Amino acid sequence: KIGNFVEIKNAKVAEHSKINHLSYIGDAEIGQNTNIGAGTITCNYDGFNKHKTVIGEDVFIGSNTMLVAPVNIGNNAMTGSGSVITKDVAAQDLAIARSDQSNKKGGAKKLKAVLSRKKNPKAK
Repeated sequence: KIGNFVEIKNAKVAEHSKINHLSYIGDAEIGQNTNIGAGTITCNYDGFNKHKTVIGEDVFIGSNTMLVAPVNIGNNAMTGSGSVITKDVAAQDLAIARSDQSNKKGGAKKLKAVLSRKKNPKAK
């Protein structure tokens, strides 16, 4: 099943696999019974060359995962939502690659002031 607003380019998708909406799958192979979460992107181009992503069978790719090729995801593996995967994931492993949230007290007010000054340098 291919969802809405999914682009598939130079890729093979095996039977019984699902690619939910808002995803880009390029230069990739996806095995059977695999679920690709919404917003997933195979980052296949490094500015000079295209690279391949290989995703095995019975894999669960969490929503908004970036798979930075070349990368291989083994059978029965999983990725955590919002992860940026840059290394191979072995069969049955769970890969989570995202930093911890950090809240900066008063940071929004300070950042808005800096950005406002940059946008309007003559304003006081």
